[in-house]
Amino acid sequence: MKEVKCECGHINPVGTILCEACGRALTEEAQKEALHDMRYEGSARRSQTYNRSIIDKTWNFFSSVKVGIWLIVITLIASSLGTLLPQVMYIPPNVDPATYYSDQYGILGTIYYILGLHDLYSSWWYLLLIASIGVSLVICSIDRFVPLYRALKNQRVGRHEGFLKRQRLYNRVEGTNQSSQDFEIIKQRLKEKRYKIREENGNILAEKGRFTRWGPYVNHIGLIIFLIGGMLRFVPGMYVDEELWLRDGEIKTIPGTNKQYVLENKKFTMELYDKETEKQVYGAALDRVGTVVKSFESDVTLYERSPEGTIGDTENLIKRKDAKIRVNEPLKFDNYAVYQIDYKLNEFKTMTFNFLKKADEDIKGEVTIDLFDPQEEYDLGNGYKVELIGYYPDFTGFGEDGEPQTDSQTPNNPAFLFNMISPEHPEGEKSFTAIRQTVEPLGETEYKLAFKDISTQNATALIVRKDLTLWILGIGGAIFMIGVIQGSYWNHRRIWLQKIKGDILIAAHTNKNWYGLKKEIGIIVKDTVVPEPHDQNDQKA
Repeated sequence: MKEVKCECGHINPVGTILCEACGRALTEEAQKEALHDMRYEGSARRSQTYNRSIIDKTWNFFSSVKVGIWLIVITLIASSLGTLLPQVMYIPPNVDPATYYSDQYGILGTIYYILGLHDLYSSWWYLLLIASIGVSLVICSIDRFVPLYRALKNQRVGRHEGFLKRQRLYNRVEGTNQSSQDFEIIKQRLKEKRYKIREENGNILAEKGRFTRWGPYVNHIGLIIFLIGGMLRFVPGMYVDEELWLRDGEIKTIPGTNKQYVLENKKFTMELYDKETEKQVYGAALDRVGTVVKSFESDVTLYERSPEGTIGDTENLIKRKDAKIRVNEPLKFDNYAVYQIDYKLNEFKTMTFNFLKKADEDIKGEVTIDLFDPQEEYDLGNGYKVELIGYYPDFTGFGEDGEPQTDSQTPNNPAFLFNMISPEHPEGEKSFTAIRQTVEPLGETEYKLAFKDISTQNATALIVRKDLTLWILGIGGAIFMIGVIQGSYWNHRRIWLQKIKGDILIAAHTNKNWYGLKKEIGIIVKDTVVPEPHDQNDQKA
């Protein structure tokens, strides 16, 4: 059977517990209930009706509120586990994550990497969890909303006597000749309370606040839109959050712009609080902590790469604008915003060495190494030459195999492995040189590279951001809050007033605040033959 016909003549979908029209109990279990479960009006939900095909089983799985809660709990646990160790974007950029986590954190790091927790928010299984929560929300909403909407739409004014008796608020008295006049008084009072009144054969159905029943489903719509916005951040071009370091005078392609835009750092400027001029206001604080940064900014020029230009080409650039980037005053262009977030003063730029003979300190030449663009060979003439065999910008020591280690590509502690060629040693002499450290791995050398000078420069740290999902997240959040307000500050109230077999029956239902409904009915039926309804929960107690 695909349909269930009630004695009142209304045809209900299979699985219906209470007739959508008259409220008659259609199952033995419902007939034995002391009070009807009115959460979904006894309507037929697909998840409780069909369980044969794989589609039915999948639908039933995701329609379960318990499953939805567990998916959220698992996602929250996974998110918290992702904070135990640094995410992959926070480890040194030049290392292999597979070895880094194992070396730094042992077996915990290995498991962390294998499970994909190192790149949690981009991992397939985390995205699958988010998608599953979205699917659960959609199916839960459809499974409950459609039957509830149909039941409320099809409800008749005249309800079955058994339906009224099984409402929580209910009472019955013998009718009188004055009941018609009192019904008119009650109708007027109901209108004053903003009830919508339907009347049929002398029976009354008064209803208000039905829209509040849709609050949870509006919540679900908002959450679904919010989840879609969150997942769209993984679509290329929708979301960018990249860091960009620029030295004074340096030009770089702006990350996340599909190599279309280039930024030049003209100059980085930092201003400190002056103890003399700021003495009256900040004098005590400055005496206590010393120098304090007042502001810092970057003077930049934005370029757009011409269609004929290539990566690394700084000639075919189209100037877009000059700008000053300060904290909370970003450079904005084409949905991008470049913010000032950090700086580094006096970063190493070049190192200069004297090529000399140890015995008499006779200088044969000078070698200047650009720490950001070192050359493989430096020819000093007269048979003297320096070959750069190894460069370690951020030297941290020697590994177990004796190889020099570097922690990053930023020259915080530069070290070099040189091959020094001279007329006396055409094959060269090996020397490892770092700040305040010189190692001669193949024995004592006749020549050496002695540190002479170092030049520095300032560097500015910028963050490049683009977020085309913000409006989606905003709409989702706003809809969610509308649903919260809709379901929290109002309630759905119905009052049935009927004459059956010469008696007057009054019954009422609300989805919350039963005390408020009972008190309101007391005011409405005051000084009439219609009695106040009893709370049958109190009578059972």
